[in-house]
Amino acid sequence: MDTKVALVIGAGDATGGAIAKRFAREGFTVCVTRRNGDKLAPLVDAIEAAGGRAHGFGSDARREEEVIDLIETIERDIGPIEVFVYNVGANSPMSILDETARRYFKIWELACMGGFLNGREVAKRMVKRGRGTMLFTGASASLRGRANFAAFAGGKHGLKALAEAMARELGPQNIHVGHVIVDGAIDTAFISENFPERYALKERDGILNPAHIADNYWHLHCQPRDSWTFELDLRPWIEKW
Repeated sequence: MDTKVALVIGAGDATGGAIAKRFAREGFTVCVTRRNGDKLAPLVDAIEAAGGRAHGFGSDARREEEVIDLIETIERDIGPIEVFVYNVGANSPMSILDETARRYFKIWELACMGGFLNGREVAKRMVKRGRGTMLFTGASASLRGRANFAAFAGGKHGLKALAEAMARELGPQNIHVGHVIVDGAIDTAFISENFPERYALKERDGILNPAHIADNYWHLHCQPRDSWTFELDLRPWIEKW
């Protein structure tokens, strides 16, 4: 099939949606997922209104049977997945004194286990074709553990390790695996409503623009293989790190 597919796991209202729109602009048929598929309608409508092609799927990234069915359906009915983006968020603070095993495990499942399940299934197809791009969204928690973020840091550290291992195994098979650290507040309704002082920094380019984040994902996909980037850090110029 001539159709090129970009699959975005975790296509929310900010970064994931912006990445989907960016690849749709470049002629990709975009497949987007969220646990609640009904929430994808505005994104799919916006992509189609701009002349792109999009399909929305309700899928739980933590459930192996759902992941296998999702990838098989896309590859069979829509086209080969050329670009895979794992962008599931799991950022939820909690003191280690109050953290529960159930909650810690759920955050790890979202941040790391889902990346493994989806990445494995897509990698199987890409290896057979001898090409592909796989990008995983990280955070500052991928680099350091902060107070009250033990679960999130554990999951994001695990995702980075997964991506690095995949890059070393799959790179020689012509599959570009990258890890993008997004460090800083992003221009979202959540930040605007809950952190107005932080959101006010938008006027000074002090928070991340989702469209600009998406441009970097496109750039990674376009890199020639003699100079592939594995890890890319994105943060506003005023962010401390």
